[in-house]
Amino acid sequence: QFWSPSSINKNKAMVENLQNHGIVTSDEVAKAMEVVDRGVFVPDRSSAYVDSPMSVGYNVTISAPHMHAMCLQLLEKHLKPGMRVLDVGSGTGYLTACFAVMVGSEGRAIGVEHIPELVASSVKNIEASAASPLLKEGSLAVHAGDGRQGWAEFAPYDAIHVGAAAPEIPEALIDQLKPGGRLVIPVGNIFQDLQVVDKNSDGSVSIKSETSVRYVPLTSREAQLRGD
Repeated sequence: QFWSPSSINKNKAMVENLQNHGIVTSDEVAKAMEVVDRGVFVPDRSSAYVDSPMSVGYNVTISAPHMHAMCLQLLEKHLKPGMRVLDVGSGTGYLTACFAVMVGSEGRAIGVEHIPELVASSVKNIEASAASPLLKEGSLAVHAGDGRQGWAEFAPYDAIHVGAAAPEIPEALIDQLKPGGRLVIPVGNIFQDLQVVDKNSDGSVSIKSETSVRYVPLTSREAQLRGD
């Protein structure tokens, strides 16, 4: 945690703290996180701005604000207006909404979540957020499906984010990444690294590890519901 649980109770103050700690460094990321109120996307609004992950049911968590901010920063150059982004394991819809705000109405943001109940609740969350107009016009959408297979309909993507840890990088996601695009994904089982995958113009990829992390596993719907 980058701040104490009781010290932050407003979305704007949360973003300012992320800036003060050097996690948010771009105006575009700060603006998106200010516009999309995290409190709309969590079950307990009183804890919405605490720098900690939170359970949202179905053995799924919403990541801590600093992790969301880190992923937004890593993808920031691939989230320009008009670009396409895929959010695998979109959960509550929070980061999908942030992506949508950054790529704008001329871009496209797609969330994929294999728990239909979470898809339904995330749509309601987005409808209550500043990203609602993008949802209504269709540049933002959330689908029920196996995110390990990506979402081929709107590929290739400039940016792909994965919100759960895969034992290895799914080939389908690399295939759906545009040359010049970037994929951010936690990889590993007990020990996990946040990996940054850049696709080169010739289709080859470069991979680097950003930091050690701890995410829930990217697995099947059945295994997730069992808590495996």
